[in-house]
Amino acid sequence: MTRRMLLLALAMATLVGAAEPPTRIVSLIPAVTEMIFAMGEGARLVGVSSYDRYPPQVEKIARVGGLLDPNVERLLALRPDLVVVYNTQQELKQRLDRAAISYYSYEHRGLPDITATVRAVGARLGSADAANRLASRMETDLEAIRRSVAGTPRPKTLLVFGRDPGSLRNIDASGGYGFLHDMLDVAGGEDMFTDITKQSVQTTTEMILARRPDVIIELRYGDSSKSLDVKRELGAWEALPSVPAVKNHRVHLLVGDEFVVPGPRVVDATRKLAETLHPK
Repeated sequence: MTRRMLLLALAMATLVGAAEPPTRIVSLIPAVTEMIFAMGEGARLVGVSSYDRYPPQVEKIARVGGLLDPNVERLLALRPDLVVVYNTQQELKQRLDRAAISYYSYEHRGLPDITATVRAVGARLGSADAANRLASRMETDLEAIRRSVAGTPRPKTLLVFGRDPGSLRNIDASGGYGFLHDMLDVAGGEDMFTDITKQSVQTTTEMILARRPDVIIELRYGDSSKSLDVKRELGAWEALPSVPAVKNHRVHLLVGDEFVVPGPRVVDATRKLAETLHPK
C-alpha cells in the first residue's frame, strides 16, 4: 500500500447488484481481502490487488491492479460474480455495470466502520454468522485494550504515516478523524491534531514545535519498510531537540502493514500502539 493510496481511501460500504452468494470474488481492497480470509472464505477469491500482502495465501492469487491502475481486462477474464471496489472508482463501476457484474463499493472512515464492513461483507457472502463472530471478537478485544489503559495519563501524540526518507519534509500525520485517530484514542493517546477533523494533516516542523507532542510514533509499511535504516530515520527527529518527545527519547518507529490496512489486524496494531504509549 502506498501513502497516496492510504490518503485516497475513503469510507463505509454500499452493495450494488446483490444476488446469490458469490463464488468467484475479486477484491481490489487489501482490508476486505483480509476480512474475507479471516471469515474463512478465502477460497472464493480469484483476484486481488497489487497491494495485497496478507495473509500469505494471497501470493498465489491473480493480481489485477489497484485503486489507480485496475487491469479491467484481466479482471473480467477471471469471470467474477462479485468485485470489491473503492467507491471512487467510478469508471470501473461503469464497466462492471455494462458487464452485469455485481460489485461492493467500499469506503472507510473510523474504527467502528471496520467491523460494520466485516458484517456487511459477511452478509453479502452468505457468511453472516462467521462475520458476526469475527466483528464481535474484534470489538471485544479493542474494548479490552481501552480498559487496559484507562486511568493512565494520555500523552499528546503525533502519529506520522508518511514523510520523505531521512528528513522532516512532507510529513503526513493523523488528524482528528478516521481509523488511525480512533486507534490512537483506544490505545490511550491524545492525538496532537485532534482539533483538525481530517484523516490526514500535512505537517510542518513549525507546527510540531508549536504543538509540542509528548510522543512521536512513526509508522512504516509496504515498500518503505523493506530497506529501512531505523537509526537514520529516528535520527532525523533530532533536528527538533526542544520538542518534549525528542528531549525525553519518546520517538518510536513501528513497522507493519497492519497499522494502515483497516482490516482485522487493527486489533494487533492498536495493541502495539498501546504498548508503545504505555510501556510496562
